[in-house]
Amino acid sequence: MRLVILGLPGSGKGTQSTRISKRFGIPQISTGDILRQAVKEGQDLGRKARRYMEQGQLVPDALMAELVILRLQAKDCQRGFILDGFPRTIAQAKTLDGLLKEKNIALDAVLRLQVSAESVIQRLSHRRLCSRCGADYNLLSNPPKEEGRCDRCGGSLRQREDDQAKTVARRLQVYQRQTKPLETYYRDRGILLVFEAERGVEEVSAEIIDTLKSLACAELVKDSTSSG
Repeated sequence: MRLVILGLPGSGKGTQSTRISKRFGIPQISTGDILRQAVKEGQDLGRKARRYMEQGQLVPDALMAELVILRLQAKDCQRGFILDGFPRTIAQAKTLDGLLKEKNIALDAVLRLQVSAESVIQRLSHRRLCSRCGADYNLLSNPPKEEGRCDRCGGSLRQREDDQAKTVARRLQVYQRQTKPLETYYRDRGILLVFEAERGVEEVSAEIIDTLKSLACAELVKDSTSSG
C-alpha cells in the first residue's frame, strides 16, 4: 500500500502515520528524517541538501524528490510506504508521479486530515518536545506527569520555535498557498480520502484503518479478477 498523508501543521499526520505504519507493516517516511539522515551519513545528495539547509533555504524540488525516491528503493518499502511531508507542492507531486511511473508503481491513496486553523494554533501552541529523547507532549491533551519533565527520560521539555503562535500563523499561510492545491490535484485523480480530524486520536485512527483495509481488499479483488 503506497500512501501520502496531507494536512495542516498539527493536524495529527505524524501520529496517524505511525499508527498506519504499525498496522500495515509499511515504513513511515518523513522528509525531515530523510534529510537529516542523508546529511548525517554524508551522502552525495545529503551534502548538496546541507548547503541549502545551512543557508536557511528550502531544498529544491528536484533534489528533494531524488532523496525521496532513493529512500523508496530501500527493501522495507517493497510492500508499500506512507509519505509524510512530501509532496508539498503541485510541482513536487508531478515529479513524484514521474519517478514512480519509471518504477512502474503508483500511489494507492492520499489521506487528508481535516482540521480548522483555530484547532491547529491551539494544538501547536501547547505542544512540547523532550530536548533529550524527542518525546512529544501536549499540555492540554497529553501533558507530562511532572510539569516541564519528560515521563520517559526525565529530560526538559521545550517548545519548538515553529510552534509559537506567530510562526504557526505563517506556516498555515504557506500551507494554504502551496500545499492545499494538492487536494484538488489528487481529488481529480480519484485517490483523495478526507478524514475529519477534530475528533480524538483513537476515533480518527479507527476510521482510517477501516477505510484502508477496505481499500486493500478491493485491490486484491481487482487483481484477482484481472489475472483470472
